[in-house]
This record gives sequence, C-alpha cells and structure tokens, in this order.
Amino acid sequence: MSAANQSDGATRGYPDAPRVAVGAVVFHENRVLLVRRGQAPSDGQWAIPGGRVELGETLAQAAEREIREETGILIAAQEPIYVFDMVERDRADQVRFHYVIVDLAARYLGGDLRAGDDAAEARWVSAAEMKNLVVSPPTQQLLARHYAFGENRSGSSRHAARPGRLEP
Repeated sequence: MSAANQSDGATRGYPDAPRVAVGAVVFHENRVLLVRRGQAPSDGQWAIPGGRVELGETLAQAAEREIREETGILIAAQEPIYVFDMVERDRADQVRFHYVIVDLAARYLGGDLRAGDDAAEARWVSAAEMKNLVVSPPTQQLLARHYAFGENRSGSSRHAARPGRLEP
C-alpha cells in the first residue's frame, strides 16, 4: 500500500476495488438540489448530492442519509434512474478513485438547506443558473437526458464518466 493510501480505502483515494456510491435527484419549486464538492474527486464542481453506500444499507437508505448529511434536506428516495462509472487516475496512471454511482429519483420532504459533510456549498439551482456554474458532466447529462433540465454541454474532464441508463 502506497503512502497515498489510507487505512480506509473506501473513503480515501487509491482503492483496491470499485466503490458503490449513490446520488439523489431532488427538485423543489422548479430547481434542482446541487452541491459544490469540497474535496476530491470532483473538487469544486457542482453535482448531484450523494456519497458512499455503507455496509448493510440499501441504495435508498444511503441516498436519504447522504442527502441529509450533505444538505440538511430530507427526501424519500425512489427508483434508480442513472448509473455511471467515475474513474480518476493520477499522473502515474494509477487509479486514484473508482466509483460506480447509482443516482436515484427522490421526492423532497423538507429540511433546512445547509452545506455539510464534504459539500463546500449546497443550493437549489434553476436551469438558467446552471450555465454559470461548473457542473460535472455526468450531472449535466443526467439532468438534460432524464429531465430536460439545463444544458447538456460537452466538456472535458479529468476522469472518465461513462453514463448508462437504467431501463425498466
């Protein structure tokens, strides 16, 4: 294990296997809930809030917990709607992060919006406001493809994001 590795590879870089993570797509008053990431991967980018699935959690339980921790918002997680890989490599081409991310639709229940956990900022964003933010490509693709929300701008990314669509 290199010095870059941490004892808990599930929350730090340089994992020994892909990690499962969730996000939740939450709308309220024609705005989507986004967070600006406060740490790697995707540090500084706006994205759907979410995080790692803990041992014993269902996808829905993990999404509800992560959204509450990152934003203070309470949700009812629903069905998975979007799946993608997030792989980030370092300059030596070693895998620094590898997540399989399952985004779920979610219903807004309430709460007081605030940034928490690893989110540097949390806010409700309109489609028009998205064009002024640095939004992660998978978030742009998900919102455009599934909700016709915002612009589907193509852009380069330091990591490989290969979105997939879940079909019923």
